[in-house]
Amino acid sequence: MDIDSKSNATRRRSWWQVPRWRWLALALGAFLLMGGAYGAYWVAVARYHQGTDDAYVNGNVVEITPQISGTVVEIAADDTQFVKKGQPLVRLDPADAKVALDEAEAQLATTVRSVRNIVATSAQLRDEVAVRESDLAAAKEDLARREQLRRTGAISGEEFQHAGDAVRTATAALHAAQQQLTATRVRIEGTTLEDHPDVRNAAAAVRSAYIAYSRTMLPAPVSGYVAKRNVQLGERVSPGLALMSVVPLDQVWVDANFKEPQLAGMRVGQPVTLTADLYGRSVLYHGTVAGFGAGTGAVFSLLPAQNATGNWIKIVQRVPVRIALDPREVSAHPLRIGLSMKADVLIRDREGARLVATTRSVPAYSTDVFDSIDAAAEARVRAIIAANAFGTKSNATDRALFAVDEPRAASHGF
Repeated sequence: MDIDSKSNATRRRSWWQVPRWRWLALALGAFLLMGGAYGAYWVAVARYHQGTDDAYVNGNVVEITPQISGTVVEIAADDTQFVKKGQPLVRLDPADAKVALDEAEAQLATTVRSVRNIVATSAQLRDEVAVRESDLAAAKEDLARREQLRRTGAISGEEFQHAGDAVRTATAALHAAQQQLTATRVRIEGTTLEDHPDVRNAAAAVRSAYIAYSRTMLPAPVSGYVAKRNVQLGERVSPGLALMSVVPLDQVWVDANFKEPQLAGMRVGQPVTLTADLYGRSVLYHGTVAGFGAGTGAVFSLLPAQNATGNWIKIVQRVPVRIALDPREVSAHPLRIGLSMKADVLIRDREGARLVATTRSVPAYSTDVFDSIDAAAEARVRAIIAANAFGTKSNATDRALFAVDEPRAASHGF
C-alpha cells in the first residue's frame, strides 16, 4: 500500500468519525433554515390564505308540483334530460277543467246579454214615461175644458168627475213608470257594460276556470336538467305533490364550511380559488365570497345540539360561506350539485363587509312562464263580452242603447 492510499483511508475514517455535536449542529441548522423559510412564506403568503376541503356544490332544485288535482296522462321529460323554460313536462286529464270552462263562458255570455236586456228595458221605460207624461198632459187639458163647461152647465157633474179621475189615474201611471225607470237605472247607473258587477263576477269565473284548465299542463319554470322523477302515468295527483325536479346547473354556487377561527379575516368580495374532486387540480375555478351563513350548521340541523343538558362538549363549529363562481368556467367545466370542492380564500384585502346589509331591488329569481296564462284568460273574456255585447249590430247603434237622459248616467257610458 502506497502513501496516497493510506491518506485516503485515513480521510474516509475521519469522515465517519466526525463528532456527534457537529451532526446535531448541522441538523439544528437545517431545521432552523426550514423554519425560517416557512416563517417567511407564512408572513408573505400563507397567513393571507384560508382553505378548507369541507365544501360542496349547491344550487336551486326547482320542484314541479301541480296546482290542481288530476290524473296524469302524459309525461314529456325524464331524468337526466335537459328541458327549456316553458317546455311541457307533465299533462293532466283536461276533461273536467274543460267542462267547467265551457260552463263559465256560457254564464258570462248569458250575463252580458242580461245586462244588455236591462239597458234595453231602461230605454223602453223612458219611452213609457214619455207616453205617461203625454197622457197626463192630455188628461189635464181635458179636465180644464170640462171645468169651463161645467160652469156653464153644458156637462154634468158626473162627467166632470170622470175627467178628474182620468187625471189622477194618469198621474199614478206616470209615477209608477218613473219608479220602474229609476229601479232599472239603479242596476246599470254609474258603470259600463264591461264594469257591471254581474259581468265582472261572471268574467272572474271565466278567468278562474281558464287558469284551472291551463294548469292541466305543467311547464318547466326554468331551463335545466330533470331529476327525481316520481310521477307515473295514470297516477292521481293532488296540489303540492312533488312530481319531479328541474336543476339549472348554470346557476350553481359553492357552500364552503369554514371553522370559526378562519372567519376572522374573511370579507364579502374576497377572491377564492377552488378545485373539484371531479376534475382534480388540473382545472381551477375562480369565485368570490358572496355572503356568510346566519348561523352554524349545527343550529340549522334537524336535531340541533342542546348545550344546557349538562353533558355539553365544546366543538369547533363551522359556518357556511357562499362562494359565487365564474359562469364561464362553470360552462366550460360543468358541475353537479353535491360534488366535493376545495376552496382557498385570499384574505389579504379586508375592506369588505362581514355581513351584507343591503336589500335587493330586483328579485333574486323569477320566471315569466305563467304570465301568458293571465293574458290569454283576459283575451278570452274580452272576446266573449265583445261577441255578446254588440252581436251583429254596429258599435254606434249598440252604444245608443246605453244612453239615458240623466247627465250622471250618460257620463258613465249609459
